[in-house]
Amino acid sequence: MTMGKVIFYENRNFTGRSWECTSDCFDMAPHLSRCHSCRVESGCWMLYDRARFMGNEFFIKKGEYSDFWGMWGMNGWIRSCRMIPKYSGSHRMRIYEKENFMGQMMDISNDCDSFMERCSWPHGCRSCHVMDGHWLMYEYPNYKGRMWYFGPGEYRNLSRWWGIQSTRFMSMRRIMDSWY
Repeated sequence: MTMGKVIFYENRNFTGRSWECTSDCFDMAPHLSRCHSCRVESGCWMLYDRARFMGNEFFIKKGEYSDFWGMWGMNGWIRSCRMIPKYSGSHRMRIYEKENFMGQMMDISNDCDSFMERCSWPHGCRSCHVMDGHWLMYEYPNYKGRMWYFGPGEYRNLSRWWGIQSTRFMSMRRIMDSWY
């Protein structure tokens, strides 16, 4: 049984050649020469502006996305996608002040629109362990700016994970099963 389905289009406003996707795709080049719009028929997805799930990340759920450039200010196009598995249990994440799960620790189980209001760590969170659920982390408070997807697992060095030393997240939200 397929959990997700998205139709990608080469041009804006659902025009040009199209390609239907029902699972992760690490490189869309064999299917489309470019991708500027899509329709999500089911599921939640992360889109990437580079092949192999690299580069900037963009979250989409059921709906129509007619112009990636206009919505996200992209200067390229979508090159890979990953389906986010549906999850209906509780969400739990443990975040740490320092790399390798060191320093102060905080358990998170709900959305947080301003991480810096909840804790006063001078350098933000440097590592985390997602125990349950799927999460989106945002660059700025109130779920704004660049985003990153975190599924269950250990993330020992967020700076290395993101590839940018100065990046830290300022808000986070759970990916809910009601979004599917």
